[in-house]
Amino acid sequence: MSNPDRPAGYLHGFTSEEQDRLMRQARQLEPAIHDRLPFRRARSLLEVGCGVGAQTSILLRHFPELKVTGVDRSPENLARARQNLAGCAWATGRYEFVEGDAATLPFEASSYDAAFLCWILEHVPDPMRVLSEVRRVLRAGAPIVTNEVLNATFFIDPYSPNTLDFWRAFNDHQYEIGGDPHVGAKLGNLLQAVGYRDVQTEVKTFHLDNRAPADRAEFLAYWTDLLLSAAPGLREAGMISEDTIEAMKVELAKVGRDPNAVFFYSFVQARARVW
Repeated sequence: MSNPDRPAGYLHGFTSEEQDRLMRQARQLEPAIHDRLPFRRARSLLEVGCGVGAQTSILLRHFPELKVTGVDRSPENLARARQNLAGCAWATGRYEFVEGDAATLPFEASSYDAAFLCWILEHVPDPMRVLSEVRRVLRAGAPIVTNEVLNATFFIDPYSPNTLDFWRAFNDHQYEIGGDPHVGAKLGNLLQAVGYRDVQTEVKTFHLDNRAPADRAEFLAYWTDLLLSAAPGLREAGMISEDTIEAMKVELAKVGRDPNAVFFYSFVQARARVW
């Protein structure tokens, strides 16, 4: 478990470019994240760490009878979320965005009959406290789904040493600002520890090579955006040099052109229920 005394932070920043990237990321990963979610009978869902509403709009599209309350601590992201959802005809009247802290949710006990978390626990200093708070506001029998990173699984070929140096700095910095870049592997323990039942975890893997060259190229472009979104923060923290960033760009472009390139990454989706 992360140390709750460390300062929490978001290593990608809160720029408009990052907000755009989050929208693209949600569309890119939709098939893996939203496959057969257990929300068919749910009517009120809490989305913790809703950010710019990228996942919210997908949830509302997949479950026409669902109403979603999204909570996030960033007013900038919530303003963008309201803007994004205002343009979704299927979302009208079915969502609310609330500014709040995931560790002290501003809701009464037993208020919701489902919960969804996506790429939030990697950024918080105490994931167990967040999951405990979510459990408090869920009704008996309610399902929870949480998706989290497992950054130790990242692999690309051809060998790209500057990219790997950047990735190490990326993960080290996430630890330093209060997050956990490997929290996905710990979801089973975390959910069980705070009293959830029927805890299940599934490792979801992107293994892209010559069998799917178009998918590989698309995912490499997405991954390049993800890495570069952290470059300003890593530079400012003195974790990485400009030379390494520029060399990484060259390597990633080379991987993108290589006819035998390989990309591999896994994340973890956990499902459980409140009893």
